[in-house]
Amino acid sequence: MLKSQNIALLVASIVLLFPSRDAAETVPVRHIEGVTFGFLVLRTVDGKAIAYGNLKQVSKGNLVTDELLFHFKDGSLYDQITKFTQKGEFRLVSDQVVQKGPAFKQDSESWIDAENGKITVRTYKDGKPKETSQRLDVPADAANGLLFTLAKNIDPSRETVMPMVAASEKPRIVKLHISPAEGKVIKQGTITLNTQHFVVKTKIEGAAGVIAPLLGRQPPDAHIWIVKSEAPTFVEFEGPLSQDTPVWRIELMTPEPDPPNAKTN
Repeated sequence: MLKSQNIALLVASIVLLFPSRDAAETVPVRHIEGVTFGFLVLRTVDGKAIAYGNLKQVSKGNLVTDELLFHFKDGSLYDQITKFTQKGEFRLVSDQVVQKGPAFKQDSESWIDAENGKITVRTYKDGKPKETSQRLDVPADAANGLLFTLAKNIDPSRETVMPMVAASEKPRIVKLHISPAEGKVIKQGTITLNTQHFVVKTKIEGAAGVIAPLLGRQPPDAHIWIVKSEAPTFVEFEGPLSQDTPVWRIELMTPEPDPPNAKTN
């Protein structure tokens, strides 16, 4: 009996000394965000371009605003506006997502107010809106809309766990397990660049997490590549844009100038 108690105490001590890796953590600011405008293309996994867009970033004081925008060839639209602060650590302020058109299973809009914990979701069926609002204890370090930014700042030598709000009529907190993986070499003309590759696994907690794989609702892994540099830069993402999309690929692209037009009288 005494031996069993000693083993139990030993196990408890180990748990206290080495906390679960599932515990979320804040990401320190290693690279200050500022003003950015990047040209993007969205492709299927087999390389077909389906949308073009941009990632725009502006800052005012300590508040940074990101906008990820895609215009699809079929007329669909994806627009995500994320606001956050970066005083020592990245802190989500708000996240707004609009998706509409045939590229998505359902037209929808969602708003996350991190400070007040208000999650609002508006869906449309037969042109009629349905809006729900719920209260949720949103972690200040929620990763919504911040994956590209966080990937430039997290420790590339170990796994990082971040919370994220799954915005829906019944919102919940899920965990993003961001793990380093083998990078790849990319080329810019004759210049060779090395990248840091991260694999992002979404883990749903509780009974829902056990059932999700059985029902085919487990989110697929996402992948992100960052150029290794004193100024790390996003170069590629592969994963779903939202909960109801297939795996797509986001890549940087170079805008092409219009061909010179012949002079007309």
